[in-house]
Amino acid sequence: MMPQDPIPPRSATRLWPLLALCVGAVAVFWAVGDRLTLDTLRDSQATLVAYRDAAYLPTALVFVALYAAVVSLSLPGATITTLTGGFLFGIWPGVVLNMTGATLGATALFLAVRLGLGRGLAARLDASGGRMARIKRGLDRNQWSMLFFIRLVPVIPFFAANLLPALLDVPLRRFVISTFLGILPGALVYTSVGAGLGRVLQDGGEPDLGIIFEPHILLPILGLAALSLVPVLLRERTPE
Repeated sequence: MMPQDPIPPRSATRLWPLLALCVGAVAVFWAVGDRLTLDTLRDSQATLVAYRDAAYLPTALVFVALYAAVVSLSLPGATITTLTGGFLFGIWPGVVLNMTGATLGATALFLAVRLGLGRGLAARLDASGGRMARIKRGLDRNQWSMLFFIRLVPVIPFFAANLLPALLDVPLRRFVISTFLGILPGALVYTSVGAGLGRVLQDGGEPDLGIIFEPHILLPILGLAALSLVPVLLRERTPE
């Protein structure tokens, strides 16, 4: 029986990006976690508008960077950040800025998890045989469809939709494209809510964050999610 190859010393360093994100998440949440709220946005709206009017492009770039940080650190403020993008920049280019920030943050988290855990786990699943290996092979055959599906279904947490592809060693290009396009419907809905947020806050009201579950919005999104699974159904019905 041949001895198993020892784990290369450098493999331990693969966990550093993931550990750095964890430490950063704890530190940032401790410092500003309680500020990522609608009340903070209400109190800061005049200041934010002044910054935007004085330096539009720098404000947009800082906003994208902050959005990416919120997502990559998995802080509980992505929805408020999306509303802020609509509030500051309108539906256009707010939706593009929101999607860019979310995609950059998701990609950073994806790469950290894949480097630290994903590739090793994917290799073990491939080598394990049995049911788990068959499930992974099925997911591998239908990656595009499954990636779009988990992005389009509103009940799947954004964090989980970032984590699962990393653990299954999905190619980076597929992850980035499916993330940017897959979050478009939800981003458009919440950016639109944010675009009208100024008047709502001035009137002392609250934005309707459950609007995405209204039938006239939810049903078309679920239709897109179902449409993303059509290639899977056709592939399963077609003999190899």
